[in-house]
Amino acid sequence: MLKQIFKLGRCNYCCLSCCRIARSSNLKNIIMNKLLLVFVSVVLFLSTTSFTNPEPPVSEGINWMSWEEAVAANEKEPRKIMVDLYTHWCGWCKVMDKKTFSDKAVIDKLNKEFYAVKFDAEQKEDIQYAGKTFTFIKGERKGGVHELAYSLVNGKMSYPTIVYLNEKFERISISPGYKEIPDLINELEFASGEHYLKGSFEKFLKEKN
Repeated sequence: MLKQIFKLGRCNYCCLSCCRIARSSNLKNIIMNKLLLVFVSVVLFLSTTSFTNPEPPVSEGINWMSWEEAVAANEKEPRKIMVDLYTHWCGWCKVMDKKTFSDKAVIDKLNKEFYAVKFDAEQKEDIQYAGKTFTFIKGERKGGVHELAYSLVNGKMSYPTIVYLNEKFERISISPGYKEIPDLINELEFASGEHYLKGSFEKFLKEKN
């Protein structure tokens, strides 16, 4: 009788141990499944976020340079130079910045084929170039003009004005006034394609159209 009870006791103990092991194993499986589900959810969320809200490219927009930066860059890799002469009070300069210079085709062409210089024609800082110091000349009443800006346009100051230069900083053309996107692209093509060596801008437009 005692042997039978002892046997029954051992069986019950073994059953309880097995149940505990089974429960422990099931608990581990449940925890692992939950962790896996959380991991998959996080990965899906991050991948979805990266596709729906992409970060803007660092190089977005025109790579504007100062005159000195363009000179230094041109020594390493010669390019045509486009100089945008502006002033802080010029309304059409601001409109051109917002509309024309924000166009993707304009941005791509300028960044690939030109050094784009943003030049405040009334800046006060001196510029050293070609062995000469260009300074700001104060006006009789108010304002004034920078000597280099004055030289680039032969003293015909109006804003905005774009000046195109070749790789040797020789002037290709002066283009005063506000530019719509197609007009600016035509000018950029005229300069970058060196069509100015074959004839006038008017002739270029006529042959293009």
